[in-house]
Amino acid sequence: MPSSVSGASDKNAAPPLPEPLRVPVADSHTHLDMQSGTVEEGLAKAASVGVTTVVQVGCDLNGSRWAAETAAAYDAVHATVALHPNEAPRIVHGDPGGAGSRQGARQPGGDAALDDALAEIDRLAALPHVKGVGETGLDNFRTGPEGRAAQERSFRAHIEIAKRHGKALVIHDRDAHADVLRILKEEGAPERTVFHCYSGDAAMAEVCARAGYFMSFAGNMTFKNAHPLRDALAVAPLGLVLVETDAPFLTPAPYRGRPNAPYLVPVTVRAMAAVRGIDEDTLATSLSANTARAFDY
Repeated sequence: MPSSVSGASDKNAAPPLPEPLRVPVADSHTHLDMQSGTVEEGLAKAASVGVTTVVQVGCDLNGSRWAAETAAAYDAVHATVALHPNEAPRIVHGDPGGAGSRQGARQPGGDAALDDALAEIDRLAALPHVKGVGETGLDNFRTGPEGRAAQERSFRAHIEIAKRHGKALVIHDRDAHADVLRILKEEGAPERTVFHCYSGDAAMAEVCARAGYFMSFAGNMTFKNAHPLRDALAVAPLGLVLVETDAPFLTPAPYRGRPNAPYLVPVTVRAMAAVRGIDEDTLATSLSANTARAFDY
């Protein structure tokens, strides 16, 4: 993450440092391995504005191994491990080196290949510095009907892994709300379940609240057309609300389209506090406690 900032018109420039939070918070979902700069630089920049903890999220085997290794090396980093919903169909169809994957060249696929990959996730999930299993779930936006069976099988397996190891479940839910909620009910959700980058409306937030699911809000809740997200945040119980960057994606307004990183969490926290009608210190105190409880650290 570059520390220098060029002109505001440069969409490739890192946004400026926001005013530091007075109460430290955690970035509950980030991808340091997809960001520029070193881990040390990213963590130092985040800590300078009051973001003192990050949850590094794995999306494939290599990324999950990296997350576990990074969490073991840095006290400020906690890891989650998983096969992203869009990764499972690639593995089954023999293309784990497809777009968005970091696993390399095309390899033989099939159900056995998915089983082998899930076994590795299971092994990683047992490590003490791995605090969650995810991001897993369903994505009906990028995966077509031919990949749905693999996605669902992978999701169910991740739920079982999370429960068996007593780890949080981190859910990726894109255009699949009803199916995700159905599978969680059928399988029995882990004690701690987090909807990463919450994308439902207020009615779904009430369903999640009744089930005790955490809802993590990202920078997209600041976008002009994100009224349903703000409505959901307004009704979500404060004790179930988290904040995240999903960096390098979903940079909050007014920096939308520029590189995101954990140091921009304060921008989203302040927007969230405005929606809730509470001061940022009160919200930050709750966010910090909620993230520690969600990921048991």
